[in-house]
Amino acid sequence: MYTPALLALFSLLANISCGARLNVKHELASRAETFDNPILWEDYPDLDVFRIGDVFYYSSSTFAFSPGAPVLKSYDLVNWTPVTHSVPRLNFGSKYNLEKSRAYVQGIWASTLRYRESSDKFIWLGCIEGGRTYIWTADGTNAAANNGEVSNWNWTSAGTIPVCYYDNGLLIDDDDTMYVAYGNTQIRVAQLNADGTAEVKNELVYEGPNQIYLEGARMYNINGTYYIFVTQPASAEWVLKSDSPWGPYESRILVDRIKGPLPNAGYSHQGGIVDTQDGVWYYVAFMDSYPGGRIPVAAPLTWTADGWPELVTVDGAWGKTYPVPVATNKTVPPPTGLDDFSGSALSEEWEWNHNPDDSKWELAGGGLRLHTATITTDLFSARNTLTHRILGPKSSGTFRIDISKMSSGDRAGAVLFRDTAAYIGIHKDDSTTGLVMVNDLSLTSGWQTDSTGRVAATGPALAANTTDLWLHIKADITPAFSGTTAVRQTTFWYSTDGTNYEKLGPAFKMSNTWQFFTGYRFGVFNFATQALGGEVLVKSFEMELL
Repeated sequence: MYTPALLALFSLLANISCGARLNVKHELASRAETFDNPILWEDYPDLDVFRIGDVFYYSSSTFAFSPGAPVLKSYDLVNWTPVTHSVPRLNFGSKYNLEKSRAYVQGIWASTLRYRESSDKFIWLGCIEGGRTYIWTADGTNAAANNGEVSNWNWTSAGTIPVCYYDNGLLIDDDDTMYVAYGNTQIRVAQLNADGTAEVKNELVYEGPNQIYLEGARMYNINGTYYIFVTQPASAEWVLKSDSPWGPYESRILVDRIKGPLPNAGYSHQGGIVDTQDGVWYYVAFMDSYPGGRIPVAAPLTWTADGWPELVTVDGAWGKTYPVPVATNKTVPPPTGLDDFSGSALSEEWEWNHNPDDSKWELAGGGLRLHTATITTDLFSARNTLTHRILGPKSSGTFRIDISKMSSGDRAGAVLFRDTAAYIGIHKDDSTTGLVMVNDLSLTSGWQTDSTGRVAATGPALAANTTDLWLHIKADITPAFSGTTAVRQTTFWYSTDGTNYEKLGPAFKMSNTWQFFTGYRFGVFNFATQALGGEVLVKSFEMELL
């Protein structure tokens, strides 16, 4: 049953002028008129969303994965594709290089991204480890004049501000003044200088009742009224409203433990709002959806006569289905498909575990060449593990690998990567090239290695000169709870011809805990236990929905 607000939205879409309605119907002839939540079943949390012309942009957090702070684009607010990363290399200290120390669960948390038309620049701000706020900028290539399109991305570090703008939201006001809303429990607003590189004013603008914990600030000026959206973690979204950026702010709760749209997942919360070209507003949030991570959902907003936003619900819950926000023939690539690593750079779907050693990998010779970069017995300490988000609810990731140049002591393969992990791969020892499934790799709650894993199964011996080996992971990341352990399982497969696959080892039970924050990922790795010098060639990766 649709609520009156949702019926009103349908009526608004139906009451377009006759000619326009015909155009809309023509555009929608080959595409859906409604969309299902989640809008993208991949781990893109702590989102910040905005629009330039016809293009929606979406920024997300990445912790210790590099490059960091991915940016996605969409033409309809439903179909998204990654186009760049605001932080091409984590310039936050040596531990982000995964050398003598590590930075798991640190790095890029909730950050902010906006486009400033006056300077034609994208501006990213993120507080790192409770210390300084880092700034990265990119030339907008006349994005405003080009209806939101960016021809190329070239990010530059623009320094730091010696204040932690925790979970911050950037507002570029109508008069071009830049404000940052941020904080937890106490929400503050800072005004930046003309070029956004220093603070000129800072005030406490809101403190929740009974010291309630609020974070994830996003700041807006809508028709002269200032709004700050803040989240009560894992449960509710609050809206602060004022006639001035400095307050005083009134508050209301937008959603509180709202049900749907996925069973066994968390409540939709911590997001941002954005409007379409025709003035319809949407709230985009995320749901805790482990073992897959935190995934985005969207719902339309209406506004009360006195200027408060209200979520359009279905039977009192976040709708599983709503009308598509924008009817357009413009498209973005789907998240599934084959990557043969034939370009001049890695596609934006990929992120390394910490900063890579760039001297130990290259795109050449028909694929991605991974030289061993670390001597270790611990995958969690090995540099140059390359990761890819898993697509829900069920998908597979298949790596095609040439292992003919591995050296004795090398370990390579395809991993289901998180703080508890498993992999299928090759252990090269002297004259033996062994196919193995290894499970029970794990980190402690302090993110130190608790277990380097155990060989749970061995496959047939492989020829040392094998140039084509397919390693295949099937993952079901549909949220499902059984205490702190997910009911969902992953299986590992291999093939020597790319057609016939054999399962290897037991199913791996994925962890459903949230403390690592990121969800499981597909990954490919190559490290040495004896000496550097070996290499593998990753010829392709394919992700498919199951």
